[in-house]
Amino acid sequence: MKKILFPLLPLLVLSFMACTSAPKADVFTPYQTTDLRLPSYPLVVSDPYFSIWSPYDQLTDGTTRHWTDDEKSIEGLLRVDGTTYRWMGAERQIMKSIVPMADETGWRGQLTRTEPKGDWTAQDYDDSTWETRRAAFGSPDLDYVRTRWSDTNSDIWVRRTINLTADDLKGDIWLVFSHDDTFAIWFNGVNIYDTGNVEIWREGVKLHLSEAQKQTLHEGTNIIAAHCHNTTGGAYLDFGLFRNEGLDTKAIQTARQKSVDVMATSTYYTFTCGPVELDVVFTAPMLIDDLDLLSAPANYISYQVRSTDGKPHSTQLLLATTPQMAVNKAIQPTISETVTKGGVSYVKSGTIEQPILAKTGDGICIDWGYLYLPSYNGSVAIGTDPAVKKAFIDNGTLPESQASVTCTKATEWPTLAYAHDFGSVTTAQSHALIGYDEVFDIQYMYKNYKALWAHDGDVTIFDMMARMEKNYASIMARCRALDKRIYDDGFAAGGKKYAEILSGSYRHVIAAHKLFRDDEGTLLFFSKENNSNGCVNTVDLTYPEAPLFLVYNPELQKAMMTSIFDYSLSGRWTKPFAAHDLGTYPKANGQVYGGDMPLEEAGNMITLAAMLCRLDGGTKYVDKYWDIITTWADYLVENGQDPANQLCTDDFAGHWAHNCNLSVKAIMGVAGYALMAEMKGLTDVAQKYMAKAKNMAAVWEQNALEGDHYRLAFDRPDTWSQKYNMVWDKLWNLNIFPNNAMEREVKYYLTVQNKYGLPLDCRRDYTKSDWIMWTAGMASTREQFDAFVAPLWDYINETPSRVPISDWSDTKTARMVGFKARSVIGGYWMRVLYDKVRK
Repeated sequence: MKKILFPLLPLLVLSFMACTSAPKADVFTPYQTTDLRLPSYPLVVSDPYFSIWSPYDQLTDGTTRHWTDDEKSIEGLLRVDGTTYRWMGAERQIMKSIVPMADETGWRGQLTRTEPKGDWTAQDYDDSTWETRRAAFGSPDLDYVRTRWSDTNSDIWVRRTINLTADDLKGDIWLVFSHDDTFAIWFNGVNIYDTGNVEIWREGVKLHLSEAQKQTLHEGTNIIAAHCHNTTGGAYLDFGLFRNEGLDTKAIQTARQKSVDVMATSTYYTFTCGPVELDVVFTAPMLIDDLDLLSAPANYISYQVRSTDGKPHSTQLLLATTPQMAVNKAIQPTISETVTKGGVSYVKSGTIEQPILAKTGDGICIDWGYLYLPSYNGSVAIGTDPAVKKAFIDNGTLPESQASVTCTKATEWPTLAYAHDFGSVTTAQSHALIGYDEVFDIQYMYKNYKALWAHDGDVTIFDMMARMEKNYASIMARCRALDKRIYDDGFAAGGKKYAEILSGSYRHVIAAHKLFRDDEGTLLFFSKENNSNGCVNTVDLTYPEAPLFLVYNPELQKAMMTSIFDYSLSGRWTKPFAAHDLGTYPKANGQVYGGDMPLEEAGNMITLAAMLCRLDGGTKYVDKYWDIITTWADYLVENGQDPANQLCTDDFAGHWAHNCNLSVKAIMGVAGYALMAEMKGLTDVAQKYMAKAKNMAAVWEQNALEGDHYRLAFDRPDTWSQKYNMVWDKLWNLNIFPNNAMEREVKYYLTVQNKYGLPLDCRRDYTKSDWIMWTAGMASTREQFDAFVAPLWDYINETPSRVPISDWSDTKTARMVGFKARSVIGGYWMRVLYDKVRK
């Protein structure tokens, strides 16, 4: 029987359902304990929009956040015998402006674009020759910009005069700022915050002023001075002072976190809350062989309480959030209300505007959808944060819910709460579901589509969550089996450190995608190019991330490539090489990237297609596209021996003609074409192109040779670079690069590594960690492989850049240079792929 659809409004559903039967004990015990400290821990992750992390060692050190660093706060409290403990997130902050930012007023400041002389941050500095300009300062397409500033590699210096009263300086004071890129700020000549050389866009950052920092301000006239540097792209600067007028939470103690362990599908925490221990497991059921669950917009939060003294204790649990979960900007009006469906009460919240698929871009959050909190095995309520927290702290209950609340700004947001009463227990277990239904998830060739799990709307979010609730035990067991498989594969290939890297990366990779089918039923799996330009289904993301999918589900690898082939087949893309992308997420209507990557993308697509055919044992997948692939292969033959000055995936490092690694890519693409031709029975074609690939490799080896290694560019002596594209020669056992070229390179790399890894090339200290693991896949011994893995493990474990793993980092400082939360770290599985292929 066809399901009756919920009204077609986009939904953000956050569902908390308690389990009526006790789960197996191993739900709360990781398959293996882990030593790796992730820079940011995955909590609730599903896709590029529904992606909530904790960038802290302790889950209570700050608010949970989207990968963009936008706050997406979920709080967790546990009340034990009348004492309340915070185990997740930070206290709700209700900020009232003392010195407003540009969203409230176009404040004026003195500005110069020329580096000032003397102590320009001091209160008595003479800025009378500076311009008077209104905030915010930055790119004209950004919010609240009233003074344009967006030149590449440019700076601005700003001095803002403020007047403070004695009352202004009382209480809990916060500095709030937004900046793009590097930024520093001073109060009356005293430095308060400095990003250093880290180039990053951050919006609405809140810095709690210490008593010493507060004392740099005084009653009367003060100067706030700021400097911001823009490297390239968008620029922005704005700042203000605020007082937190939220609930005084001195009555809430902080739970002591005992441990955190990360497996492929789950993050495990244990806390001490007085005489009770609390275990919490965040699980994304991203089963790679179950496409419904892989695409499902829901995660589990499992939890259990255990008495440590053998006595029963009265225990209640609270989960709380706000309309913040469903907005892109805090100024968006929202509505929250109570509704009833199927006899169950829900708290519902979302934006009033509901702009479905209206925004494209990189660092944005979804602003369509509704938050739902159902009353399964508990109670739900809408209320002010003080009212909700007071009721829970005092009685372990919730206040009477408000029927409907409309808000026009963040300071008015209500708290949306669910409370579960365990009663007086020694041990009790339960779980929650949290979900986000976008209704329309992606646009492909100008038609809007739902994610695969919805089956063209036949399955609602409520149906999907009901399935997940009903099958909780079996799904968790399957998740644990996948955790075991991924850990064991990594351990067999490279030991404990490699296994931990893979376990900590799996959800990161999957959550950067959207899975759906088009009108013809074609499976499509599109990445978002997070934190680089927001492109959708970028081919030079599909290439580096491929090893994970080639190992565990090659059909998903095809689902990333099919649309690129079809784009050419349709006649919309007519160039003799593959497109770079299909648009800007979430609209995949055609390439938007400003420059082509001819050898890069043609080589990527052909090489991956060849690998897929080898795994399939036939060419069925590529037969439809053979003429297109032939055109691309001929382009590689004609242009790949000595590349012109072309863009490639490592274009951020600078464009050099005669790129040796790009030439390797072309050569392996030609060899891959020959392998497919052989499988198709085109023996003459196969022999012709394989002979060409071998000849190109021989010429390459002679022209690139630099003694004990090979050059970065054919015409650049005394240079070197990673030749990660050569790994396919090893996987396919072709040995087309003569004179032990691969072994020569690997041995050399081990002499030029830094503390936190192998640089990308000789020009800079930075690296790409995905390419390191491709390069490591070329190692001939386990000892060599371990020598590449250990610095990568150290980088992830020690980086001060608390973001979902940045794949572009400095090998000396371990700091992020750029990029985060990107799917390319699927490349970490290259050694596992080698083991699979060469068994």
